[in-house]
Amino acid sequence: MNWWTKVQDFFVSVWKELKRVSWPTKKEVYGTTLVVVVTILIFAAYLGIVDLVLAFIQKNILMRAA
Repeated sequence: MNWWTKVQDFFVSVWKELKRVSWPTKKEVYGTTLVVVVTILIFAAYLGIVDLVLAFIQKNILMRAA
């Protein structure tokens, strides 16, 4: 079996496997995407607030030390 036959067999196997996959519906993809985006926004807001608080604390510590 030469390399070209192996490559062809590989892609035939991949194609067969892709036909067996249970693909999500458009509604499911939309729902999970929405969950991911909302979660990212919540974490971004949380980290932004933590950053502001820590920067404020650091600034006050440095101002008192000076």
